[in-house]
Amino acid sequence: MAALRRLSRSLLRAGGAAAGRRGVRALRRSPVRVLPPLKERGAPAEQQQSPRERPPPPPPAVERSAAGPGLWYEKAAPGDRRLGKVVTIAKSKKFRDHQGKVLLEGQRLIKDALEAGATLQTLFFSTVGQLKELPEAQLKGANLVKVKFEDIKSWSDVVTPQGLIGIFSKPNHAKMSYPVAQLTSSLPLLLICDNIRDPGNLGTILRSAAGAGCEKVLLTKGCVDPWEPKVLRAGMGAHFRLPVVANLDWESVPSNLPAGIQVCVADNKEPGAQAEAVSAPRGGGRAGSAPGSLKARAKSKSDAAPEDEESAAGARVPELAAQYYYENWPRAPVAVVIGGETHGVSPNAIHLAASTGGKRLVIPVVPGVDSLNSAIAAGIVLFEGKRQLLQRHKQEDKKKFPLAG
Repeated sequence: MAALRRLSRSLLRAGGAAAGRRGVRALRRSPVRVLPPLKERGAPAEQQQSPRERPPPPPPAVERSAAGPGLWYEKAAPGDRRLGKVVTIAKSKKFRDHQGKVLLEGQRLIKDALEAGATLQTLFFSTVGQLKELPEAQLKGANLVKVKFEDIKSWSDVVTPQGLIGIFSKPNHAKMSYPVAQLTSSLPLLLICDNIRDPGNLGTILRSAAGAGCEKVLLTKGCVDPWEPKVLRAGMGAHFRLPVVANLDWESVPSNLPAGIQVCVADNKEPGAQAEAVSAPRGGGRAGSAPGSLKARAKSKSDAAPEDEESAAGARVPELAAQYYYENWPRAPVAVVIGGETHGVSPNAIHLAASTGGKRLVIPVVPGVDSLNSAIAAGIVLFEGKRQLLQRHKQEDKKKFPLAG
């Protein structure tokens, strides 16, 4: 009997050990840890709430530092939402118009804007030394945020970013303070941009207008937004050297011109060519050329109903006297219209020129060359107009003061 009990105990020990080993192997394959409820473990109340009920974490503390007497800046914390606006302002015209903000990048452009009186809202910079190159008085009312250069590089679409990006209130040309040197060199010469859609062309045109001493630049509806980053880079600060009035319809253009002005249009058709009178613009790739074609006009006449002929005749573009751009043409004050490369100047521009006694200023090109780049055409005509106006001014001075010089 005793032997039977010893055998039973040995069998039980062997079975228990085997079961224990199987349990250990199962635990290693799929470990499970059973925890008591949060309330029993004494967890904080906010951890006991569900994710939806849990309040958001507090924002990180702002670290502020001094950049000079009365000038403080803060270091951007990870996830700063203000940084996301940079790309939005740069890419979206709708956002710029709705928020009334523009984005400027680079030391020179930001400095020109500040000196002209533009209002800086937020400045992102990568080194404190960059602030010393800017007018301190204009920086005191802005938010100065120090960020890593790598972050600015990732936001910027410039090949070699300078680590300086500013968000400004959209400038009002009537409230700007333009450089004294620009104002003293200004001429009674204006520029009207008609449907200039290429950002690089418009920026270059504005730069040429500032260099020629234009009094003002008018941009009609259909032109690219002058505050687009590509236009700003190509303009090289021209936006803050002379008034640029944008988004004008043709009905409001005369009210932005001085009294007694003569409006001329740049063209590349020879002076002997007849002006084409049509009611619809043509896409022919000519910078500043008059719209329409003789073939299209003949076809439209043949297809038009008799009752439409009278209305079509009333909408025809008038003919303008033409001459070469290097001949005497400026009559102060004078404005020049430059059209886009696709459609040329619009019928509205021709009508405005005709109503002021304006002319077609022909830039002759070699036969077979269809057009000039709009920015090139603007530079040629504007600087020739500057030369002629200055020459006429000298001649008038000699008549008034014959013994001088």
